[in-house]
Amino acid sequence: MSGHSKWATIHRKKGLVDAERGKVFQKLAKEIYVAARGTNGDPAANPSLRMVVEKCRSQNMPKENIQKAIDKAVGTSGGEDFENVRYEGYGPSGIAIMVDCLTDNRNRTASLVRSSFTKRGGNLGTDGSVSYLFERKGVIVIEKTVEEEELMMTVLDHGALDMITNEDTYEIYTTPDTFLEVKEAVEGMGVTDFITSEITFVANNLIEIEDEETREKVEALVATLEDLDDVQDVYHNMSE
Repeated sequence: MSGHSKWATIHRKKGLVDAERGKVFQKLAKEIYVAARGTNGDPAANPSLRMVVEKCRSQNMPKENIQKAIDKAVGTSGGEDFENVRYEGYGPSGIAIMVDCLTDNRNRTASLVRSSFTKRGGNLGTDGSVSYLFERKGVIVIEKTVEEEELMMTVLDHGALDMITNEDTYEIYTTPDTFLEVKEAVEGMGVTDFITSEITFVANNLIEIEDEETREKVEALVATLEDLDDVQDVYHNMSE
């Protein structure tokens, strides 16, 4: 697997300005609400909520924000009714793009996503048109604060699929089932700061776009989609 991926971009996004960070936290709070609604709010007893909390932590969402979102959802049976919707399509040069949304109005979301694709030189596809190009995996990215060989032996012993060494980071890939075990093993080595640690979709093969103008068009489409309030995650297969 190539070491060029979006995780370097995530590393750079650690310095998000407050306005952007606030929007990210709002979207994460929506995921927490959906996962915790009608439960007792204990992540240990709710695997879905625990995964969302892990994602929040990887985005540096403050603990008090996480708890506030959980408290809002606990015991709630009515209120906002969100549904998960996925859209698939292509960006410039045929780059595959998958968009996961949480929405209370499917028609509104479909219109906004379709418009974003059209305005930015892409086109919306049918269900399944690009999802086969991605695989759901656990992704753990940390700075190079531990010894490489020891880390590799540890994570592989606990079920990791692969580990990639970059200039200043390690990327660890797991199955969804072994994600937590691998992360706990990494924490056992004294690692407390994670650039990202979540279960997400990873492109099976990344496409290199050498033309800078085309790359900028793809990045503009992805940014436009990510800015939509109903959009939670955008996945693509363009190499960073």
